[in-house]
Amino acid sequence: MNASQKIAQYLGEARASEDALVRVLQSQIAMTPSGSYRSALETHLDETRRHSARVAVRLSALDGGPTPLQAVMGFWEDIVGQGLALTKAPLDLLRGTGGEEKVLKNAKDAAATEALEIATYTAIERLARSVGDDDTADLAKSILADEEKMLARVIREIPKLTDAVVRAELKDDPSYDVTKTGAAEAVQEAGEAAASAARRSTAVTKRTARKARKVPGVAQAEGQIKGAVAGEQDLAIAQYDRLTADEITSKLSNLSQIDLAKIDSYERKNENRTTVLSRITSLRGDEPWPGYDELTASEVQSVLSEADEEHVEQVRVYERSHKNRAGVLKAAERELANA
Repeated sequence: MNASQKIAQYLGEARASEDALVRVLQSQIAMTPSGSYRSALETHLDETRRHSARVAVRLSALDGGPTPLQAVMGFWEDIVGQGLALTKAPLDLLRGTGGEEKVLKNAKDAAATEALEIATYTAIERLARSVGDDDTADLAKSILADEEKMLARVIREIPKLTDAVVRAELKDDPSYDVTKTGAAEAVQEAGEAAASAARRSTAVTKRTARKARKVPGVAQAEGQIKGAVAGEQDLAIAQYDRLTADEITSKLSNLSQIDLAKIDSYERKNENRTTVLSRITSLRGDEPWPGYDELTASEVQSVLSEADEEHVEQVRVYERSHKNRAGVLKAAERELANA
């Protein structure tokens, strides 16, 4: 990998993050009453759109495109980022006991997001300067300044938002009126956008399937990290702590690699049951391609029609020991028979 490709990789990650943040900001704006904090969010939404556009322009100007692996991973960063942002919009409405607390929790999330953005562009500026790419470095520095200003502004707002929670929750003096924020409309728009993104992802997945290659350990590592700090409510199996080992093992084959790793980590720090851990171990392994576990049966079948024989066989083996979806297995058998 050359310097240009490495910079393109970092910029691609930054662009995916900016695009996902646009959706999150839209949902938060819709559920935030008028005032200084909502104004800050609206201003940053415009900035975030400009950031994404500026990064995209710089990416197109760089010599040398991404490697096939980078292209596939970049695609999944886009899809995962969009999916998290789109599904987060309706879930935000359920956070906290009152509207004031929902807005405060969103503000804390915003502060964390800005810190991540600051770290991202700090790394990009440093990388670009080190290889003499001043254009990219100057771009990163400019965006970095916007992110630092936004973080400072959010931090200034948090005491006021906390005071609103105190008044509403402890003094019975609420100020939040969900009917005046457009939150309901935001949920509907988010749902429609999610459906549209899902349709687009199927087509893009099909085009990129031939480039997909295994990235050993990525999903498992992510799940292991999440499981180390997860609570029962964060696991993919409902009421996990109330289930017997046999009940848990009967549900494991339907889980993704990330969810299996989360449960593995959670189980080890709690009950540490050999039966459960052994079953998880038997199911752990690389997906046929990155992001496979997140695809529906119809999406997998679309990919199989263009996948090479090696990947089709990997799908058949993996699917049999995991979700065991009849439609996927039939499609795999058909493609192998025609190979």
